[in-house]
Amino acid sequence: MSRSEKKARRLVVDGNVYLWTLGHTHHALGDGRYEDCCEVLAVRRFRASGRLRVLFREGPGRFVPDGHLHSGAVGTEGGGFLNLHEPGTARALLDAALAQGWAPDDPAVRELDGWTLFEAVATRRRA
Repeated sequence: MSRSEKKARRLVVDGNVYLWTLGHTHHALGDGRYEDCCEVLAVRRFRASGRLRVLFREGPGRFVPDGHLHSGAVGTEGGGFLNLHEPGTARALLDAALAQGWAPDDPAVRELDGWTLFEAVATRRRA
């Protein structure tokens, strides 16, 4: 039985349970084309009210799934890529957000530009 893509995945970090999902947003042009594609990795600690959304928006030199890349793939023109479906990538992004001061118990939804974390996370994933 395969895992439902709609169901949050579990990640345990230092005894804390986090739930994470991956989604995609875009604006439909109505002629079969889309613009403003964005991959969204959402994380929350189990039973905590805070939410984190790490956004990877398309742009010059930045690639997100748009029919050419597979779901969850984000990359740069320089050749670096991340697979946001991999738990290790979700963990590295969570660690980076925590290091930047994200507080899982803060009831606000915090959004981070994933591209600001990209190089550090890609380097960690290659190691």
